[in-house]
Amino acid sequence: MSPLFYQAATMAIYLAGMLFIGFYSYRKTHNLDGYMLGDRGLSPAVAALSAGAADMSGWLLMGLPGAIYAAGLVEAWIAVGLTVGAWLNWKFVAPRLRAYTEVANNSITIPSFLENRLHDQSRMLRIASGVIILVFFTFYVSSGMVASGVFYQSTFGRGYHEGLLLIVSVTVAYTLFGGFLAVSYTDFVQGIMMVAALVAVPLVGLSRVGGLEGVKTAALAASPTHLSMFAGASAVGVISALAWGLGYVGQPHIIVRFMALRNAQEATAGRRIGIGWMIFSVLGAAGTALVGIAYFQQSGTPLEGPDTETVYIRLGQAFFHPIIAGFMLAAVLAAIMSTMSSQMIVTSSALIEDLYKALGQHRGESSKSDNHYVGMGRLAVLCVAVIAGILAWEQNSTILRLVAFAWAGFGAAFGPTVVLSLYWRKLTASGALAGMVVGALTVAFWGPSTTWGGDRATALFGLYEILPGFLLHLLVAVVVSLITYKRNEKIETDFTQMKRLSARILVDEEAPLIAEP
Repeated sequence: MSPLFYQAATMAIYLAGMLFIGFYSYRKTHNLDGYMLGDRGLSPAVAALSAGAADMSGWLLMGLPGAIYAAGLVEAWIAVGLTVGAWLNWKFVAPRLRAYTEVANNSITIPSFLENRLHDQSRMLRIASGVIILVFFTFYVSSGMVASGVFYQSTFGRGYHEGLLLIVSVTVAYTLFGGFLAVSYTDFVQGIMMVAALVAVPLVGLSRVGGLEGVKTAALAASPTHLSMFAGASAVGVISALAWGLGYVGQPHIIVRFMALRNAQEATAGRRIGIGWMIFSVLGAAGTALVGIAYFQQSGTPLEGPDTETVYIRLGQAFFHPIIAGFMLAAVLAAIMSTMSSQMIVTSSALIEDLYKALGQHRGESSKSDNHYVGMGRLAVLCVAVIAGILAWEQNSTILRLVAFAWAGFGAAFGPTVVLSLYWRKLTASGALAGMVVGALTVAFWGPSTTWGGDRATALFGLYEILPGFLLHLLVAVVVSLITYKRNEKIETDFTQMKRLSARILVDEEAPLIAEP
């Protein structure tokens, strides 16, 4: 049988498995908290791997290996920044966010947490946050749909629209019916597939290219600086790459996993599992690129241009039986689908919990049943998917460029406020809202490279827009909060209770971060 048959068969098995997980999760979802946050019942392993899979997308299997293949290890600085950022996120945000969202009226979304934490009676903070999530993630989901159609087209030689409809239909189905649990469980499986594939390729490849010495010789032949992380790097470039790590604290589809842990103490295990997964994954991606250089140089067919991003796929097809190679292709699809599904469920949460439900309560409408809101949540997933699908129907590279912009936008719009809300009692609703607006606007106007499709060098000072956006948000939020601060006993009580609930993890590991009075 042809390799294409095996690839199609393994892809069908994978997609069927995702639908089964969706059905299983549907049977376990009985209320709005379950649909939106899995009843706060995620184990550390599921939370960690689902956060990683939702974060990395196809960049980990195609973008990063392709960049290192073409330009060398200097392209690995983003991976360093992301890994450090993820560690800091798990260490300092996860335990407090898990505790505080429960203390703050059992908040199940980031916008509702900010409203409850800051006692914003106007609801402007919650509504503004919900709108930001709704708008940005709709475009973000569209980019995933474009990637899924392109992947299907390049893999099977069939139509872009056929692939888009097939892959999106499966992703929407398990997300719509299974909700947050289905997204988390499928992301867990997808995360395992991704790291297993990335570790397997370089390990097997070393025996084909003459071991480490063969890799070193080929890499240096390609370029004397290929194995250097500093040659050709500028200070601004390295700072911009490392600044990607700042984005983690503001990504709703990632930090929502912290809120879904069974308790704050499990953030320690989640951090160890999650960072271990990331280290193996990025090392595997770098190893894939370097082995690829050696393999294709030795075979006389070096990759050039856009083909460098296919190095992982080509090595999988060269090193493994078509069945295994098929599952390695499915890992690419898993990376794309995991991000899409995570973004769809968070967008649905923002639309229903933070806009529809909040506005209804603001108008004095009586509270409706959980079944009603779960049904509306499923309808929201479908509506978001349809709108995103319309945007993705005509293959448009401009949508793909919005990914970096959206990462910076979320990081600068939410990150500083999330951190301040967990560590500073004096943060006010006015300070948070002003900071969010300044952060988002700074990202929009600082970096034409991502917003308007220009070159990175045309951005102000050549600096990635998340850094100035994050810092200006932080400054404005602090200044406005100091001006508008009024002591609120309920906020003081909640803050102290949060510290007590989350401090046990800090005592167990090292020492209390802040001694209680």
